[in-house]
Amino acid sequence: MGDRRRSAGSEGKRIVDTWIIPNPPEVASTWPPQFAHVLHVFGRPEALEGQTVNQVVAEMDAAGIGTAILTSLVEDGFEVSNDLVASWVQAYPDRFAARACVDPRRPLEALAELERCVTDLAFQSLLILPYAFGLPFSHRLHYPLFAKCVELGIPVVTQVGHTASLLRSEPGRPIYLDDVAIDFPELTIVGGHIGWPWTDEMLALAWKHPNVYVDASAHLPQRYPPAFVDFLRGSGVEKAMFGTDYPLLRLESAVAGVRRLGLSEEAEARFLWGTARQVYSLPK
Repeated sequence: MGDRRRSAGSEGKRIVDTWIIPNPPEVASTWPPQFAHVLHVFGRPEALEGQTVNQVVAEMDAAGIGTAILTSLVEDGFEVSNDLVASWVQAYPDRFAARACVDPRRPLEALAELERCVTDLAFQSLLILPYAFGLPFSHRLHYPLFAKCVELGIPVVTQVGHTASLLRSEPGRPIYLDDVAIDFPELTIVGGHIGWPWTDEMLALAWKHPNVYVDASAHLPQRYPPAFVDFLRGSGVEKAMFGTDYPLLRLESAVAGVRRLGLSEEAEARFLWGTARQVYSLPK
């Protein structure tokens, strides 16, 4: 993966997918049952065969996606490593940005790994997964990581709402973001996956806090909750971002679905790329 390539047709594609999980065959073969369940309920069991970095870029090209944020995962029994993410970014530096994930139960190791990812590997955000370890976003073990994110000047992203994995969903309640947004007003916080079935709770926090945003990953546009679509058409136009959680969603169908929402030109542009480029400091 050491060669640096510029994919054909990458110029002119402006859409940003804020959440793609690298899933090459060597990773896909390790999905434990409680996580593989997600791909079955999304109707994507074929994704368990894995996708190479070249396949993902080809799918991005077909969907008109110019940039994707690759996220690593650290969960009990499963990992998409930070180094794997870094290797994909190195292969296509014009198409990918990177998001780190660490195990908050080992605070000193987690802080060191986050700093390595940002300072040595140029990662641009951190992922917190409440369901992975049963720790709500506001748990004290996350607070050193929040402070480090402020120090490094990067956003923190979290899964909000239920998890389709066969794990407990309650730690993903959006309300847990409230205390953190108050305690760390300098920290940019993104609630991923809309927050369903607590969508109103998530949108209320994005409306309340200047530093809180929401992304729509893991939801097909035709299944966005009506409250979220209203948010996109109104006061939330600058607080929401497009994402897929690929390989859960097919890229082309997700982008096409957004085009069918009937958003204004300004709102669609903000949602598909404008806000993400601002929040994650991506090139314009």
